[in-house]
Amino acid sequence: MIRIVLVDDHPVVRHGLRGMLDAEPDLTVAGEASSADDAVALAAAQRPDIVLMDLRMPGGDGVEATQRILAELPQTRVMVLTTYDSDRDILRAIEAGACGYLLKDASPAELADAVRAAARGETVLAPQVASTLVRQVRRPAPPALSARETEVLRLVARGLTNGDIGRALFISEATVKTHLLRIFNKLDVADRTAAVTTAMGHDLL
Repeated sequence: MIRIVLVDDHPVVRHGLRGMLDAEPDLTVAGEASSADDAVALAAAQRPDIVLMDLRMPGGDGVEATQRILAELPQTRVMVLTTYDSDRDILRAIEAGACGYLLKDASPAELADAVRAAARGETVLAPQVASTLVRQVRRPAPPALSARETEVLRLVARGLTNGDIGRALFISEATVKTHLLRIFNKLDVADRTAAVTTAMGHDLL
């Protein structure tokens, strides 16, 4: 018997999930939680095989709860079940240690099969979630700027001239120009404005 803890702040959702899962002969719901803190406490008390975790809840989100549960119970498998499929939500959940990511439009049969697969140690991803992860893997890595290049570009973003930057960093104006040329080359841009815009797009500033 696979023991499951449900975590969702909507009672109607928990009721529906319990009905679907308890109808399966090899699945049983061991408890329900409506917040991140309650989820951590309930998991510690019940030590379930699977935690079905919502992402957006009061008292901390599902990613935080996932991290806390897995820190205490590394053998428990946490699977996200949510309506949110943004790149950021998916990546945060997987990085936190979630073994799967399903959306709430999954059918009862898909949900039951996903729980069984997670209990076997498999990773379970909704098709659109898997596509997002593949897209992230294929996305080229952002260019790496040195600490000094980042300092220079931050000052450029503030509107300082090369002379101002040199004085602020105690380097010559020629050295500032050299740093800018390297930055332009790394970011594949031709001017200061494009360098700042591109760097911001890569979260480098």
